[in-house]
Amino acid sequence: MIVGLLPAAAVAQTNSQAYTINSSTQASTVSTQSGLVAGYIENGIYNYKGIPYAQADRFDEPHAPQSWSGVRSSRYYGPTCPQEFRSAWYMDNVAFASQWDDGFAGEDCLRVNIWTPGINDHQSRPVMVWIHGGGFSTGSSQEQPAYDGAALAKKGNVVVVSLNHRLNVLGFLNLSAFGKSYQHTANLGLLDIVAALKWVKNNIANFGGNPENITIFGQSGGGRKVSSLLCMPRAKGLFQKAIVQSGSGATYMPEKYSRRIGELTAKYLGLDATSIDNIKRVPYAQLLAAGNKACAEVKKQADAEGESARVSIWGWFATKDGDILPDDAFHNGSEKVSAGVPMIVGTCLNEFAGFAALAVPDYRQQTEQQITDLLKKTYGDKTQKYIKTFKQTYPQLQTVDMPLVDFKYRPQALAQVETKAKDGGAPVWNYLFAYQSTALDGTLGAVHCMELPYVFDNVVRCGFETGATQEAVQLGDIMSSAWLNFAKTGNPNGEGVPQWPAFTNAKKATMVFDKVNTVKYNFDAELQKLGTGK
Repeated sequence: MIVGLLPAAAVAQTNSQAYTINSSTQASTVSTQSGLVAGYIENGIYNYKGIPYAQADRFDEPHAPQSWSGVRSSRYYGPTCPQEFRSAWYMDNVAFASQWDDGFAGEDCLRVNIWTPGINDHQSRPVMVWIHGGGFSTGSSQEQPAYDGAALAKKGNVVVVSLNHRLNVLGFLNLSAFGKSYQHTANLGLLDIVAALKWVKNNIANFGGNPENITIFGQSGGGRKVSSLLCMPRAKGLFQKAIVQSGSGATYMPEKYSRRIGELTAKYLGLDATSIDNIKRVPYAQLLAAGNKACAEVKKQADAEGESARVSIWGWFATKDGDILPDDAFHNGSEKVSAGVPMIVGTCLNEFAGFAALAVPDYRQQTEQQITDLLKKTYGDKTQKYIKTFKQTYPQLQTVDMPLVDFKYRPQALAQVETKAKDGGAPVWNYLFAYQSTALDGTLGAVHCMELPYVFDNVVRCGFETGATQEAVQLGDIMSSAWLNFAKTGNPNGEGVPQWPAFTNAKKATMVFDKVNTVKYNFDAELQKLGTGK
């Protein structure tokens, strides 16, 4: 019900709470280095969408966007990087929980989005830059409703930024064999993010943010990108804190394989060194198909040489080139370029293992014997030891949860925090998100991505996957407070957060986020040994 009208603004009554929106250009204009932009003010938070932070023709390195005259309307998300369809789109229950918004695709996708409590006010609010997941192939800054930064900006008086960058064949095709102009094509997607961070540093003050207090955070592929930025000399000094959510593993493509993928892609397109520039005009679908074919072919070679299993993501992934990425992430001291950056690192209890419950009809109705038989396929004569250890480690969980524990992402996270703690340059905190969602009859558990609504304080907004219970809302309040405290001070402890000790290699503290939030010390070591076969 409309209860009042103001110039260029509207006020409505929704669930007994006033909803306000003001799309006035005059009220929301901010100056950037490229020109003026206008957004809108929703419930007291200034929103800006799709602002160009850089531009680049296909396979070129990013550079400053072209300036514009007048005021640029920046009220809706810009193009997302072109990408292929994902099989999960066709899983009804996953799509229901995720509520994806994939926007519209376009190669002119180097855009940032901003949520801020104030503009042009000479404030120095902490800045939180979100880097989306989807591996290095898919995803966008808008694909999940959890990514909306308004609630976090309002609750913590911070500036939240998200961004799009080049992905898959557009962002990670190694064409360096074809000359100097293509020398960095294997890592263009990461160079895009560096360009975005430079834009934030140079422009965020007018949006009410502090360019010297920037936290980067990301999940899954976004977490791997954060891990990569921590080891990139070109990213040094562009951020002061970092959060890695389910994205610690970053063993890159060896250059010999990624270069071979680039050479084969060109061959499949009928191109050679004399005609390679024509690759910039190949229709995207044709380019991607050739690239995917090349990835599959080169993987056969890498499999035969026993190399592909060492790479975190095969095909469309960053390349260890000795320049942009001197070494694998957190390996041989590569992370010491950001030694003074505090970190939070963690994972979800179930991660991708948890999706097994969604794939099997009536999974949670299985008997203890059925679950035991299922475990025997993996653990053989160690099954009873696994069951006993599981019950000791997670006494609050049920029999049907036994096969659904993640043994990939948590070991990677522990290796990362152990390295960070050993370096001793700045503290690191470890967490495990174990809260079992009540949505979809509890089948989601604590799967990959499940912590996102909680850290963004969007538990109700994302009720399709959280269940939006009071218990879940309270957990979201605690986790978002921890993330906000960290962005402000470099320490997650503070008001609204249970005492969370930093990780040390002597004690190995983990904050387990659950119905009851508990700090545990090296609590799952025995189960991890069984699960990983070590």
